Amino acid sequence: MIPLSVLGDGNEGIIKKVGGKPEVKKHLENLGFVVGDNVIVITEQDGNIIVKVKETRVAISKEMAMKIYV
Repeated sequence: MIPLSVLGDGNEGIIKKVGGKPEVKKHLENLGFVVGDNVIVITEQDGNIIVKVKETRVAISKEMAMKIYV
């Protein structure tokens, strides 16, 4: 398992674990980051990571991406 933030542009993975406090986990789940789902890193810009999850593009901070493991 590696954090989403180190996956690299254009790579995809299956979400294995979502860490953090309960409210952080819930927020990430609401954005579509659910264990077992596919995620693709589109690009990294200005410290944010743009990913495609559940057919939607989402921008999250690198700090949040460190809590998602693929």
